[in-house]
Amino acid sequence: MSGCGCQTPACAPDTEEAAAASCSGGESFALRVLGDEMAPEFLHGEIIIVEPDGALHDGSYVLARQGDEWLFRQLCQRGAGWALRALKAGLPELPLADLQAVHGVVIQKAVPGRRRLSKFYK
Repeated sequence: MSGCGCQTPACAPDTEEAAAASCSGGESFALRVLGDEMAPEFLHGEIIIVEPDGALHDGSYVLARQGDEWLFRQLCQRGAGWALRALKAGLPELPLADLQAVHGVVIQKAVPGRRRLSKFYK
C-alpha cells in the first residue's frame, strides 16, 4: 500500500489507522510520491506537504479519497462540477460528486536531500 493508504502516487505511514489519523487532522503533513501518475510536475521519490484545511481552487493538487482508495491528483473544475486528473497522459479523469472527497491541498514539494529544489503552491 502506498501513500496515506493510496494505491497511487504518494506514500504514508505503515498502517491504515496511522494513515487515516495523519490525513484527518488539521496540521500539515508530508507524503512521498510513489509512481509516475503525477509526472512531470511530481516525480517518484519527491516529498509533498499537504495542508488539510488548504483553500481549494481549479488546478490545485490535492489528496482525495474515493471509496477505499486515497488519490493524489489535480483538482479541475468541469462546468458546475469537479474532477480529479492525473498528469500522466492516458489516465481517465475521475468526476467528483462534491468536494467532500478532498482531504488536503499540496502546498509544497521537495526533493529529498536537495533543500534548494523546493517548490511552493498556492
